[in-house]
Amino acid sequence: MKKHYKTPLGTAYCADAINILSELKDDSVDLVVTSPPYALHFKKEYGNADQESYIDWISPFCEQIRRVLKPEGSFALNIGGAWTPGNPTRSLYHFRLLLHLCDNLGFKLCQEFFWYNPAKIPAPAEWVNVRRIRVKDSVEYIYWLGKTASPKACNKNVLQPYSKDMLRLIKRGVSATRRPSGHVIKKSFADHKGGSIPPNLIQCGNNESNSAYLHGLKAAGRKSHPARFPAELPRFFINFCTDPDALVLDPFAGSNTTGMVAEELGRQWMSVEKNEEYWEDSKLRFFSEEQSTDEKIKGGQTQLSLLEGGSSPGK
Repeated sequence: MKKHYKTPLGTAYCADAINILSELKDDSVDLVVTSPPYALHFKKEYGNADQESYIDWISPFCEQIRRVLKPEGSFALNIGGAWTPGNPTRSLYHFRLLLHLCDNLGFKLCQEFFWYNPAKIPAPAEWVNVRRIRVKDSVEYIYWLGKTASPKACNKNVLQPYSKDMLRLIKRGVSATRRPSGHVIKKSFADHKGGSIPPNLIQCGNNESNSAYLHGLKAAGRKSHPARFPAELPRFFINFCTDPDALVLDPFAGSNTTGMVAEELGRQWMSVEKNEEYWEDSKLRFFSEEQSTDEKIKGGQTQLSLLEGGSSPGK
């Protein structure tokens, strides 16, 4: 029995993610999209492991994630880089983590994605602002991992608007030709296919400022989660890797952006956040301040069918 709140499509648990994950059935989740605490040099209020112990800390969660993923399921892991304490060189912890996930836990790396955040502040201040020997670090990694080499995915679901140049090309048409690189350009290249295939670079800021969540917190005199990630990230992977009614899981939910986006897109969802304050505040993404304090919204005791008969690895 877990403390929770529910919406028409999802459930948000206030618990340690390892406890919820260990109770889920094998092969039951379509997509895990999450942004766990990074291995930063300075400790954050939401809790984060250091670089030396990070793999040991996160590995049990990832083992369970692989177990609960369906064979066609995906794991989109947003992980930020870090600097080596005391000098202007980069930590390699996030590369070591990727190797561990693939070499030791059996994940398949489908593709690396990069999140470019133009709103990031210049940091570390010592190397970027004071000594001016490094530039602003504005890109984070998103590892798209599969339980198998062929998880469900369709880039037709994430097409972007054509550029003006491409629209002119479509209107004018092209002749079949071979480029100096050896690539063959066919006449069909100029066919209108509904949009442009996106790159593996996602550009969006995390400077959310006008949401019901933030307005509700301001009205209540409470602080927002200090490390929210933008809705565009889960939206991309939910559209790319799942169909309507699929189950999306975020085991490090924070302010529950993933659950909110999944609800908007018609997916079932489950989120877990062990910090009770963050979990409580995340209700404002779904309910008004008055509703979020209603006892029937708070729920308190339930178990989804997926939590019945769950097993641990090896059982």
